[in-house]
Amino acid sequence: MGNRIYGCDDCTAVCPRNKFASVSREAKLQAREDSERPALADLVALDDAQFRALFAGSPVKRIGHSRFLRNVLIAIGNSDDLSLLPLAQARLDANDPLVRGAAIWALRRLDPEQGERLRLDYLPAESDKSVQAEWTGDI
Repeated sequence: MGNRIYGCDDCTAVCPRNKFASVSREAKLQAREDSERPALADLVALDDAQFRALFAGSPVKRIGHSRFLRNVLIAIGNSDDLSLLPLAQARLDANDPLVRGAAIWALRRLDPEQGERLRLDYLPAESDKSVQAEWTGDI
């Protein structure tokens, strides 16, 4: 998955039909400027209302806020950018276990020692089995 958050252009790139395609001049098919190369720090900070507003009229909205955050957190974990560590840590308190689990994964990728310290604080209070497994590495 690397740094991809939604969809991928691999299928488009290798599709034999697209070899002859040209860029559309249709305005509604152009990439929105606000969605080209957004900062991971900005994306992980979006709440549900901001997510819905930003991606209104976009297929990204279909995956929903929680799955979007999961994907952003995976991109953060794959980024090797330690400045994003506090932003991943902030999502350890998310309501959705999917987001909490992804935050743990990102933390442990970026800084395993910090992940271990946080495990001691968070694991005892965690009730979701999949999130517990993420903390213990029993996945």
